[in-house]
Amino acid sequence: MKLLKSAAFGLAVLASATAAVAQGTGSQGYFQIYNNTEDNVVVGFYTNDGNGWSDNWLSGPLGPGESARAEFEADTGHCAQTFQVGWLADDDTEVMDDPIDIDICEASNVYMDDNEIYYD
Repeated sequence: MKLLKSAAFGLAVLASATAAVAQGTGSQGYFQIYNNTEDNVVVGFYTNDGNGWSDNWLSGPLGPGESARAEFEADTGHCAQTFQVGWLADDDTEVMDDPIDIDICEASNVYMDDNEIYYD
């Protein structure tokens, strides 16, 4: 189990090597994140609701081909978020991707590919 926490949201993320059985949206309290890369490991997941960046929400890495279900633990929070992904570098440091704006309440899936991060 991977645990994500944020002051604005409070997310629990459960890692799975298989696709989610049921899709949801942030408005239903959950969404799925996917590491669609073949060789890259996600080591950081950060959000900013306009009040500054959160701490790293991941309690462990999300490997290639793995997905995680993010569940809201609170009914409050801003739908408009900026998120940023940290990737594991060859020297075991974290390389930050460009920040992405997201409406977390409308997202069903967040995809992290080699050269692109997007959501639907």
